[in-house]
Amino acid sequence: MTELLPTFGGAAFTIIAFVVALSIIVAIHEYGHYIVGRWSGIDAEVFSLGFGPVLYSRTDKRGTRWQIAALPFGGYVKFLGDANAASVGGDDTDIREVDKRRTMLGAPLWARAATVAAGPVFNFVLSFFIFMGVILIEGRTADPLTVAEVRALPPAYTQELQPGDEILSIAGQETPGLEGFDAYLDELPQEPVLDYEVRRGDEVMTVQGPFPYPPVIAGLSPQSAAMDVDLRVGDVILSIDGQDVRTFDQLRDQVAEAGGTPLGLQVWRDGEILEFTLVPRRVDLPSPEGGFETRWLIGITGGLFFEPETESPGLLSSIQYGAAQVWFIAKSSLSGLWHMLTGAISTCNLSGPVGIAETSGAMASQGASDFIWFVAVLSTAVGLLNLFPVPILDGGHLVFHAYEAVSGRPPSDRALRVLMAAGLSILLTLMLFALANDLFLC
Repeated sequence: MTELLPTFGGAAFTIIAFVVALSIIVAIHEYGHYIVGRWSGIDAEVFSLGFGPVLYSRTDKRGTRWQIAALPFGGYVKFLGDANAASVGGDDTDIREVDKRRTMLGAPLWARAATVAAGPVFNFVLSFFIFMGVILIEGRTADPLTVAEVRALPPAYTQELQPGDEILSIAGQETPGLEGFDAYLDELPQEPVLDYEVRRGDEVMTVQGPFPYPPVIAGLSPQSAAMDVDLRVGDVILSIDGQDVRTFDQLRDQVAEAGGTPLGLQVWRDGEILEFTLVPRRVDLPSPEGGFETRWLIGITGGLFFEPETESPGLLSSIQYGAAQVWFIAKSSLSGLWHMLTGAISTCNLSGPVGIAETSGAMASQGASDFIWFVAVLSTAVGLLNLFPVPILDGGHLVFHAYEAVSGRPPSDRALRVLMAAGLSILLTLMLFALANDLFLC
């Protein structure tokens, strides 16, 4: 029983992280429906976070019952006169007894469409503010490049830089602005020790240090081979299958050459040498030019051997950054779905509830900042999914409203029932396929 406790503890942590992430996203989504409906003159009877038996509820002065239900895997707003939580059909008794203008069915088309669209829009707004807030709080790398803190490295590494050093050149090549730094790194010699010209106080001197990007783990991808074997942020990879590595590019090249064959890693962690064996995984990644590229990865990201000083990017740059992140995630998601449908990339890229829950736990285990970032990414995905023109989703409702705008009348009740049943079947099929990916296929 004692041996099982860590497993139960890890599962509980994963479930809690998933419920917290989903609850935040669902609450924002449903609040969008609620508040825009209220602004549009549509009254809400129930605002529910979760389904099933009600654990807690209270009724506000407007007559809306706010409740938390036992099954925390969704939520809904039931508007006045609705026959159900999906706002499909109406309760004839209620419609006769109240002002039709305050019901979803009796409100003008513009009010209904705005109320439906508000849910996904609020998801995008949540993501935007999180991305913007993260860059405002954490800042971006300052220019010129200046050392804030040096990472712990194995004794074999030569490292003479100090906090406060402003890096003027590396290996005799003048350091460029941050925009051209990646291309600059490609031009540097892949040597274990390089000369750094730095400004330290009022003095310019030459000191020695490792290649700027050594094989140090700066981040871990959830559901990756590295996370499965308990590699950690801060670990330094010394060798792969007995071959020494001193730069992150060397590490990446050896992983790529191995394909999907097992790799033996020797890792330095806080003065201790550890051995790990893992198998790289085939991953489809969005490319900057559009589309996807397939690579073999172990699921780690690298970084500089020091923490650079940061600076606030300013409000305007942060707004641009937040909007760009939301757009990139939405565009990449749509591109990924299209490439899966056409067979260009594996359908294993589609995760179900189990995969999302595992990712939630993995991101939460890496810290609050990573978890909040994941919430923003998932919120964008949820908003995008809800805009798909599938009956039962918000996008399906918007298609019904568009039909009404063109034809002058809403779809018939019979057509709605058939379309909603079809939409539910599509959604359940997709969910079952994604769940099968999580449990059996991938």
